[in-house]
Amino acid sequence: MYIGRFAPSPTGPLHAGSLATALASWLDARAHGGRWLVRIEDVDTPRCVPDAEAMILHQLHTCGLVPDAPPTRQSQRTAGYQQALDRLTATGLAYGCACSRHDIECAQALRGVERQRGQELPYPGTCRPERGGLAGRSARAWRLHVGKAWNPSAAAGRSDPSSTPATAVVDWSDRRLGTRQQDVATEVGDFVLQRADGLWAYQLAVVVDDAAQDVCDVVRGQDLADNTPRQIVLQRALGQPTPRYLHVPLVLAANGEKLSKQNGAQPIDWQEPVAALRQAARHLGLPPLTSEQDVPDLLSGWVSLWKTLGY
Repeated sequence: MYIGRFAPSPTGPLHAGSLATALASWLDARAHGGRWLVRIEDVDTPRCVPDAEAMILHQLHTCGLVPDAPPTRQSQRTAGYQQALDRLTATGLAYGCACSRHDIECAQALRGVERQRGQELPYPGTCRPERGGLAGRSARAWRLHVGKAWNPSAAAGRSDPSSTPATAVVDWSDRRLGTRQQDVATEVGDFVLQRADGLWAYQLAVVVDDAAQDVCDVVRGQDLADNTPRQIVLQRALGQPTPRYLHVPLVLAANGEKLSKQNGAQPIDWQEPVAALRQAARHLGLPPLTSEQDVPDLLSGWVSLWKTLGY
């Protein structure tokens, strides 16, 4: 059975960009005769805003985007994340890391690698067990050993653990973007599962939660497409299925960057849901259906038209 989800972070109310993503995921679930869930991704507690969750759920309700089950919250799922980390650690696929960002920058600078604007430096594997591990230091964070996770048979068959495969080339297909590829080992490195501040990393939380909720299709914004290869590696490490992915176009601000609260995105007007939905549908390539005057009729019309987009 098709199960999809919309997973907003409660850092503020929905704006035009997040509503477009919510509408796309809802339409996709309805067009497939499936269930649509809402998951509040509040794992990054310092960024969460009081009452934002309630506002988001109210905005969705007024726009007719009502989930088929009560919303879940990542803040209530910590036991599942810990269990997953313990499993990865016990099988040698996760390890403690003592490196700070400054340590990583220094290590990569010695290799002539500089950080690009808006991107993090790949982790060079300094604290991997086969390289000496923590060397007497205390772990600040926990990371996935990408090479071992993606190449478990090859890693297990080598007598010299330092010769673990250095690549993790993930080929995957997006329903809109087509065939994609990323070498997670070289382009990202061993990514964080639990942060230095003790909070759970997005990659681990989303993978564990999607599997727990039997999510088979993930519909989200195109800015998250680069996260997908990391999540596929983690899914393999945990023995979980990989959903189908559809990354929809972003709503852009006047400066050409993704519309967000940081660049002045205004909350959708919950008193004018028809206008907000028509704007979101137009962005997704759907007609405004100006002959329809209420929310249920608009949504019903777009469900039929969604199938014609060819995703």
